[in-house]
Amino acid sequence: MIPTLPQPVNTIENRLLAALPEASLTRLRPHLELVPLKLGQILYESGGRMTHVYFPTNSIISLLYLMENGTTAEIGVTGYEGVVGIALFMGGDTTPNRAVVQSAGDAYKMKAKALQAEFVMGGAFQQLLLRYTQALITQISQTAVCNRLHSVEQQLCRWLLLSYDRLHSNKLVMTHTLIANMLGVRREGITIAARHLQQERVISYVRGTITLLDRPELEARVCECYQVVKNEYDRLLS
Repeated sequence: MIPTLPQPVNTIENRLLAALPEASLTRLRPHLELVPLKLGQILYESGGRMTHVYFPTNSIISLLYLMENGTTAEIGVTGYEGVVGIALFMGGDTTPNRAVVQSAGDAYKMKAKALQAEFVMGGAFQQLLLRYTQALITQISQTAVCNRLHSVEQQLCRWLLLSYDRLHSNKLVMTHTLIANMLGVRREGITIAARHLQQERVISYVRGTITLLDRPELEARVCECYQVVKNEYDRLLS
């Protein structure tokens, strides 16, 4: 749950921002611009200079690694629990991956200079961003392990759970082709795995919308990678 803060700052729907002391958030609030994010929108490209960070509220952002032949694979996902653009406070202004909107919604946009000025002050803001970065590194590392060792169906279950954790509903708008691109696997493999989950009434898939029907069963079918990532986020950002 998002921590409750005194008015007027408790309307912030991003967990990192909402967890800040009132004084810190009051300083940051003039630099936060709530912007809509469209499905498929690219926030930054691999190697491109980054000028802003994004704190999602009800959107989901995928971090994709782009190969020379144009194929992609998702290395991480960020929703209302985090921030997109960690390179800007980790010592750089470019990144080797692409950030693309996986689920449309809103995010707070902040200029790099405002973020960096608050970060160097230390305190709660710096600590929260560093703890989030550690959790994200765990997710990226576990994704690499999962993609190498586990079945396509287990990877799909992990991906679905990570996505639903970052949504405020049980419906996800996504095609099999896009999921295949995210996971770096063949579309046919995703279709077979999704059909099996649908036959078992774990999910339903109608016209590009994946509805979660039985979360306990989905959790029972997922590999250990999901729980490893979830435990680390809970430990660092609870």
